[in-house]
Amino acid sequence: MRTMGTFQVGDYAVFAALFVVSSGIGVFFAIKERKKASSKEFLVGGRQMSCGPVALSLTASFMSAVTVIGAPSDVYRYGASYVIFGVAYTFVVFLTAELFLPVFYRSGITSTYEYLELRFCKLVRVAATLIYIIQTILYTGVVVYAPALALNQVTGFDLWGSIFATGIVCTFYCTLGGLKAVVWTDAFQMVVMVVGFLTVLIQGASRAGGIESVWSTAHTGGRMDVFDFDVNPLRRHTFWTLSVGGTFTWLGIYGVNQSTIQRCISCKTEGHARWALYLNLLGLWIILFCAVVSGLIMYTFYSRCDPWSAGSVSAPDQLMPYFVMEILGAFPGLPGLFVACAFSGTLSTVAASINALATVTYEDFVSQCYRDLSNRAANWISKALCVVFGVACTTMAVAASYMGGIVQAALSIHGMCGGPMLGLFSLGILFPVTNLKGAVGGLIVGITLSFWVGVGAFIYPAPSNNTRPLELSTAGCNFNLTADGSNQTSVSVSALTSDRYWLADSWYSMSYLYYSAVGFIGTVAAGLLITLLTGESNISLAHTDNSLKHLINKQSSRLTYTNELI
Repeated sequence: MRTMGTFQVGDYAVFAALFVVSSGIGVFFAIKERKKASSKEFLVGGRQMSCGPVALSLTASFMSAVTVIGAPSDVYRYGASYVIFGVAYTFVVFLTAELFLPVFYRSGITSTYEYLELRFCKLVRVAATLIYIIQTILYTGVVVYAPALALNQVTGFDLWGSIFATGIVCTFYCTLGGLKAVVWTDAFQMVVMVVGFLTVLIQGASRAGGIESVWSTAHTGGRMDVFDFDVNPLRRHTFWTLSVGGTFTWLGIYGVNQSTIQRCISCKTEGHARWALYLNLLGLWIILFCAVVSGLIMYTFYSRCDPWSAGSVSAPDQLMPYFVMEILGAFPGLPGLFVACAFSGTLSTVAASINALATVTYEDFVSQCYRDLSNRAANWISKALCVVFGVACTTMAVAASYMGGIVQAALSIHGMCGGPMLGLFSLGILFPVTNLKGAVGGLIVGITLSFWVGVGAFIYPAPSNNTRPLELSTAGCNFNLTADGSNQTSVSVSALTSDRYWLADSWYSMSYLYYSAVGFIGTVAAGLLITLLTGESNISLAHTDNSLKHLINKQSSRLTYTNELI
């Protein structure tokens, strides 16, 4: 029997295999596609991808280590209501497939923000691109930090060494293989994630006394109270915050996010792109189910002795890796499989982010300034951008260590930026009357509102009567509580509720899942109001003709490129 928190040779072998295979896929596509040296081939895979690998890639990218590590911890502390995210995923995928995807796919654009220039003006396109770049770098920092924390917890590896290793591998295969390497590596990593979760589920349920014991203990501990229909927007997780707020949050991630749309438009037909989204929904449900059940099993296992309250771990996000080492520690290779599972989510998310960042930067800035670049020069510039953003996303992980719980931090970032962006695209697509002043004014109002509530909530955390963490017990522990135990935690929570002004207990205490809705509603409402006051959109005939010519040229270039491939 080995000591808790150490890897054996088998663990290192399994973990290293993930990096070797991921890098190998990048090398394979770099060699295979070396004769097709163009930015379009590198950034959107020549628009020849099929629905299967794209579906797996979409699922792997957005079910990152935040889900693998953070979601079970969330269920452990707050209950299985997290499963209601499945409702939000359903609405999000349907709206993306039927509302947003056709607009982007049929236009033949590479950057989603190109649509904003065609609909409004170049200023709106540039502003939206900059917001996306900031949002993605911030989010990726959280995603990189999460598995590095897991590895640090279970092996004692240096935290920042793990972060840099992740960034280097992602940047390597992104830069070599482009979007095709990202998609096929994601497909491989999705399989690793599912296998890792299943290992934990099977062994965890066995050690916890079986599924019936898990169900009974979770029900007794209040973890099975899933449906809470309280409409209070200050409550952290209710049916409404998870379904309605979750829909707005994830629609900002799926519906208009470059990372998602880029892989959809890489499909050979619009039908393949739509099927990729619907198949991806099945993947989202599977991973969500695994994460929730893992949290319930972990609660059952620690129902008599909570490691966090007892001081065995220093943060709730360390609970899942700690649990894995305890139940799988006697099986060489299996702890390494779980860490590979967590890192698979990270590698896929970071790689997709780097590729998308390189795409929007090239399409929205570089190609606009240098219109006569050769295919070879464009390809090398795209690769260089992958390196630049790989470095940026990796270094951003340092700040993630100060953001608290990784699930809430990650979704808060998406909410604050994604909501206003969703509102801006909705003004353009759903409200033809919206004019340029309405779009700009609406975006400013939406960003201001979402960042006001998001930053305020970070400075003034919500009191426990809104977040409502469930009870954790240390009655069965056979050692004394440390100074960092539950008593101190209770004091900290009560300290948060004293000496606070009214905004802290109202506006700033709003559920983090409503940040996106606040940004969306603020953007759309202000945009329509400003349009009403300044006059409906009156796009000149010349502007319309230019837009149509631009789209025709896009489609002609795409057909020419396809014919060259054939």
